[in-house]
Amino acid sequence: MKLSARNAIPAEVTGVTRGEATANVELSAGGLRLVASITTEAAEELGLGVGSRVTAFVKASDVILATD
Repeated sequence: MKLSARNAIPAEVTGVTRGEATANVELSAGGLRLVASITTEAAEELGLGVGSRVTAFVKASDVILATD
């Protein structure tokens, strides 16, 4: 598989919360907590469950930061 995304983060699934259309997949990446929102169908097709090893690919056009 070849992808254009360059931000590849190896992670382990620590939780999956499935809704009707969207699944929130909680990840642990080197002690950092990430959450990916994907379709429930995709979560099922990938066979995601606690302990699954995955690679999170991040591609964003904007990152917005704010302080008080």
